[in-house]
Amino acid sequence: MRLPVGLNGFSAVARQAASARGAAARAEDAFLDALDALGRLKALDAVAAPVQRAVRALPLGGARDILHGLPLGHPLHPVLVQVPIGAWMSASVLDVVPGTRRSARFLVGLGVLAAAPAAVAGWVDWAEQHEDQMRTGLVHALSTASAVGLYAASWVQRGRGRMALGRSLGWAGLCAAGAGGFLGGHLAYRQAAGPNKTEPVPRLLEPDWLPLGGTAEFPAGEAVRRMLGEVPVVVVRETGGRIHVLADRCSHLSGPLSEGTVADGCVECPWHGSVFRLADGKNVRGPATAPQPAFEVRVDSSGTVHVRLPGAG
Repeated sequence: MRLPVGLNGFSAVARQAASARGAAARAEDAFLDALDALGRLKALDAVAAPVQRAVRALPLGGARDILHGLPLGHPLHPVLVQVPIGAWMSASVLDVVPGTRRSARFLVGLGVLAAAPAAVAGWVDWAEQHEDQMRTGLVHALSTASAVGLYAASWVQRGRGRMALGRSLGWAGLCAAGAGGFLGGHLAYRQAAGPNKTEPVPRLLEPDWLPLGGTAEFPAGEAVRRMLGEVPVVVVRETGGRIHVLADRCSHLSGPLSEGTVADGCVECPWHGSVFRLADGKNVRGPATAPQPAFEVRVDSSGTVHVRLPGAG
């Protein structure tokens, strides 16, 4: 049956709209596939491996934990990057306001200087990540390094009175910084480089005392892995009989604490060396910035160990 002219036109518009939506969806998929492909680009390992060794070898001492953000309870790098980004964005605004040349140049220079501590904190975090995260992180670092270089050149040209060139370099630097920031977001959220990996634990357990096994199943001084429903836990019984139970997956990047070293009332993650106190799960050394969920423990008359999270029940 032949449609009326008006309906034919409507049908054509609908087909065009559907085609446009399909093209947009394909472009979106291709873009995300390209981002995900960075984490699989093994050619970057030739650069990542020596850089990782160099960063780990830096004699930072206790400053390493500060750079990880241990005192803050979350990574320091995202906090520090606000200064250069804020300074550069403000400079780009002043570049279109008459009579603000000196202020804009000052902000450009401030951003370049502030990028240094942000970069150091970022590299220290980067060196303790999974391979796919490190590959994406290298491209992120390249983008931000390009931004720093462009802004440094902008600062020089502005000082020489070449304002048009200085502004152009600044705007190019802002684009590079934006690309680096976008990759940083991809790394932090899609690749989960920064979040606390133990945060879901309380929502995966029943709010009650849960049986874990008999005391004889936990040799003194050894880390033993057990499952509480979907949640793995590590159990350590002291020589005197006291039992400690923590979530087994490290809050940093899910390393198995039950395969780590137990010493001095603490357990060390075998993957990246984070150290947690057995008594309360407190993180006493990074790169982990969040503590481990620590369980209350009781032993009934039959010798069965029961545990629950504090505040449950």
